[in-house]
Order: sequence, then C-alpha cells, then structure tokens
Amino acid sequence: MTTTAATTTTATATAATSGAAPGTACPASPDLLGSAVLPGRSISVGIARAFVRDLLRVAECHQVDDALLLVSELVTNAVQHSDSGLHRHGQVSVAVVDAGATIRVDVTDDGSSGAFPMVAEAADLDTERGRGLWLVDRLATRWGAHGSPAGRVVWFEIARRPGCP
Repeated sequence: MTTTAATTTTATATAATSGAAPGTACPASPDLLGSAVLPGRSISVGIARAFVRDLLRVAECHQVDDALLLVSELVTNAVQHSDSGLHRHGQVSVAVVDAGATIRVDVTDDGSSGAFPMVAEAADLDTERGRGLWLVDRLATRWGAHGSPAGRVVWFEIARRPGCP
C-alpha cells in the first residue's frame, strides 16, 4: 500500500491507494482510503467535504453526493454538539474506508457529557436544525455511533458502486 501525507494549516490528511485498481473488482478486505484530522471549527465542514469528495472520486464511488451531504451533517454535529467545538484545541477526524460493497466514513469528535446521537422522530424540513441524523438514517445503507478512547465515533456506510458483492 502506498501512502502519501499532506499537511496544511487547517488539516492533517493521509491518503492511501485502494486495494483494487480503478474499474476492477471490489477489494476483498477493508482498505483505508484516507483520514484527516481537522480543527473543531465550522470551517472544517467544507474541508472534510472536499477531502472525502476527492477520495470517493478516486475510489469510483457512485454515491458521492449522498456521501458529501452525510459528511457535512456529521462534521457539523461534531462541531456543534461535542467538546470538539467547545475547546480551543478541539478536533474532528474523518476516516474513509473502502469495504468492498460499501464505503464507510467515520467521524470522530472529542465526545461530550450530553446525550448520545439520536435521530429525531420527525424532522421539520423547513428548519435548519434537527435534520442531520434524520438524513443520515434515510440515506445511509447503515450507520451507528459508539464511544472510543478519542471521544465518540459516528459512522455511516453507503453503496460503493453497483456490482460489488
């Protein structure tokens, strides 16, 4: 596996090549496409979108628009509802994994003392708040959340492309 690293003032990112050549069969085992550590600030939402967009294009994922919407929602939630956005040195990390039939995206924040992420029973589509996890629940193949030593991970999976087992 070849790994390249890039560092900017706003993010540290690592990208890896996929285990399958473009246009060939899906990889047999999960393959890290890349990960980025971002500041716990609202500007990180756009940076995360661009990072994931570039990785998914290389991976030939056909669900890029849905994935970018879900990444935006999860990074926004991490910044607004966790300790990542409360502390000066708070961080949010994004990891993208090619798992063959699906692409998995993990968003890790610094956690919080509040409630674990929950889907609102009915999202008000006319407001700007309260729809994030509702959208994730509707668009993702699967999603979930769990604690980690770093804080909290909220993840989703989407279909990578048609024809993967």
